Amino acid sequence: MNSDTPLSPRPLHHLPDGGRSVLTSRQLREHGVTAAEAAERCRPGGPWQRILPGVHLLHPGPATGEERLHAALLYTASRERQGHPGGAVPASGTGGGPYGEAMITGLAALALHRFSAAPSLRALDRVDVLVPRARRLRGAGYVRFVRAAALPCPREITGLPTAPAARALADAVAQLSDASAVRRLLIEAVRQGHCEASSVVRELSRARLLSRPHVVDAVDALLAEGRAMAEALLYDMVRGYSLPEPLWNVELRLPGGPLLAGVDAYWPLQAVALEIDARTPRQGGGHDPLGRFTPAGEHMERLGITVVRVTPKKLRESLDAQAAVVRTALIASVDREPAPYVVIRPR
Repeated sequence: MNSDTPLSPRPLHHLPDGGRSVLTSRQLREHGVTAAEAAERCRPGGPWQRILPGVHLLHPGPATGEERLHAALLYTASRERQGHPGGAVPASGTGGGPYGEAMITGLAALALHRFSAAPSLRALDRVDVLVPRARRLRGAGYVRFVRAAALPCPREITGLPTAPAARALADAVAQLSDASAVRRLLIEAVRQGHCEASSVVRELSRARLLSRPHVVDAVDALLAEGRAMAEALLYDMVRGYSLPEPLWNVELRLPGGPLLAGVDAYWPLQAVALEIDARTPRQGGGHDPLGRFTPAGEHMERLGITVVRVTPKKLRESLDAQAAVVRTALIASVDREPAPYVVIRPR
């Protein structure tokens, strides 16, 4: 008996269904399969194959897309074990489990998030794995490591820790030079509700990708898409919740004076203005729901105009709550001093 011989070998058929097809050398030893037996089964024409260093596919023929991802994560975990006493995977602050802190990112993660503009898992030449920057890991085969000082909280998809859509999108864009591919991915992210435009731009900025011309062009298209969707939801809100019909997309000016603001909707009888806050961090976006943290919002409030600011995310996720905010502002107008006369022009 030696250190490679398990005290109580566990047969492979005792593994759960999802874990039978891809195992590391360490896991095989724990189930009574020696290194020599594994090597014999992985010979050309044999029933197994080595898909990555120290990771075995327990059937002949091509691996499925998800088997390749499981193998990539198991390879990562096995490399991490080699550098730690006792062979333990480092504890994770974001998830943990058999894969440690590692998670799938990039195009493979977008495929798991069901982006139609992303290649299928089986078609990918590379699989990106997000790991802590301090880990000393070297890619092998189709595995490429993406390092980060702080990892996001992963989302589990088909049993695989997966980077959030916005983070995965930024990691994918970092590897793409095709402007049309970048544009398709960014627009789909917002159109299909995978993430907010602001979160995408925040991740692209963090990755220092906004200096690339083809990324900037795609971001402009992304923001236009996000605003168009938010405007459609705003129309639905007004009509679906029986709010008074406002004046749409107008400029407010003092008589003979400068522009006060351009707003998405204005109820002149109640002096209530509504603005869709689709700004991003690079545009100085704020989070104040009443718009008082902007010079224009403060000025209008001082004049007696109530300013309501809604975000695309709130319109998408809580349309009823946003309708209630607007209705409350309209009802409260009867208790305020009348607002000064303003000139209203189409925007």
